[in-house]
Amino acid sequence: MDIYQFLTVLLITLGLGLLLAGLFTAYFGRGKSRMIGVVLAVLGILFGAVTYVLHWMEMAGFGTTGDFTDTIVIAIKYVGAFVVGAVLALVIFLAAIMKT
Repeated sequence: MDIYQFLTVLLITLGLGLLLAGLFTAYFGRGKSRMIGVVLAVLGILFGAVTYVLHWMEMAGFGTTGDFTDTIVIAIKYVGAFVVGAVLALVIFLAAIMKT
């Protein structure tokens, strides 16, 4: 993985993370929390759009790393692995807490 693919994956995972956190906060939050969730979701969409535009316009070397779809698949795998790991850690934490 070269630096441009790393930066693309970084921006996409940041965008997906902000989008997911924003949607969660906007759905479950109240008042200011809901507005913050909407802002996070919009920021996530903007990060994804900027990454796509940079890759499409081949700016700063972003378009030289291969197929954009392959990079998106890599980013989704990273986010998926993070979510699975976080859920497992949360389950183990809750099981340990509930047993004591």
